[in-house]
Amino acid sequence: MNPTPISVALAAVPHRLEFVDAGPWRTRVLRAGSGPALLLLHGTGGHLEAYAHNIGPLAEQFSVVALDFAGHGYTNHATEALEIPAYIDQLVRLMDELGIGSAHLNGESLGGWVAAKFAAAHPDRVGRLVLNTPGGTMARPEVMERIRELSQAAADDPSHERIRARLEWLMADPATVTEELIEVRRTIYSRPGFADSMRNILCLQDPEVRRRNLITDEELAAVPHGATVVWTSDDPSGPASAGMVMADKIVGGRFEFIADAGHWPQWEQAQKFNELVLTHLTSIHES
Repeated sequence: MNPTPISVALAAVPHRLEFVDAGPWRTRVLRAGSGPALLLLHGTGGHLEAYAHNIGPLAEQFSVVALDFAGHGYTNHATEALEIPAYIDQLVRLMDELGIGSAHLNGESLGGWVAAKFAAAHPDRVGRLVLNTPGGTMARPEVMERIRELSQAAADDPSHERIRARLEWLMADPATVTEELIEVRRTIYSRPGFADSMRNILCLQDPEVRRRNLITDEELAAVPHGATVVWTSDDPSGPASAGMVMADKIVGGRFEFIADAGHWPQWEQAQKFNELVLTHLTSIHES
């Protein structure tokens, strides 16, 4: 399946793209829709376009905020190692700047890791969580090394081939890595200074750094309003059982499985993913 082009997916969606100062981070933000706030959080080395096929449908019922994490996308570069507290601080500051008291959080990979830790640290500022193939509970050396190798190679030499290799690692079906997506990422990775920023982003792939940032069982138990953990048939980061275990440790946690998708279910199976998110978030909001 070849996804709808990003430009087409967003063409009919009223939205604005802006930069918001969140402490030291001049954060690129896309805002759309109205209603309860919903923040969309991408993964390691990613950018807000990872949610291009979800923003429109979700904005029909929510005030959607998609953002580039610190050191990522078009947010300013990281000049020192970025551990999870840095991303949590960015979210707190961004929500304050946007006047958002609390929000639902949907995070993919690194975004899910940050969302879970944020919820435990700031329970008064979160609603429901949806975590797509979230990081933060595993430290698999072979996966960490592969992420580091592919990501830094793509940042050091943002050629078509290296960018494609990094993106194909994420997907169940290589055909879902479109030329448009490659060009979006290649342009970001070609920015002067981005290669050094990537080195600081990738500190979480270092075993010692990763261990001190992992999500604890106590933090999962502290998630205040439950969560839906989404896993897929072809996720390269780990087995679906990891998602099941994570959901079991969250009070009110639920597990959902999406077939024919890799690390980006929101991209490869957008319609199914959007239906899942809307069902869970609206049922919570109305209850």
